[in-house]
Amino acid sequence: MMDVQKIIHEQVTTNPVVLYMKGTPAMPRCGFSASATQILRASGVSDFFSVDVLSNEAIRQGIKEYASWPTIPQLYIKGEFVGGSDIMKEMFDSGELKKLIEEALA
Repeated sequence: MMDVQKIIHEQVTTNPVVLYMKGTPAMPRCGFSASATQILRASGVSDFFSVDVLSNEAIRQGIKEYASWPTIPQLYIKGEFVGGSDIMKEMFDSGELKKLIEEALA
């Protein structure tokens, strides 16, 4: 399991915006992942690193441990855990997410 934690750490620290989701941005496989993708696009992120947790069981379990967060999707910006789709929506509605993303991509 340690190797999985290293992989996850590398993914979240070498990409400015990372979304662990069910499916892909083009074909989300759950409503929460679809919502998270839409929120990122509405926040001005056209291209982000995504990981389909359904294609890798070790990553699917490992990401839950990495952030001590039991659900997917999970958003990371500049290596920091932001939250799931509910938190993303709240941050989007307040304008906080767009600001955070703009700073990360600047």
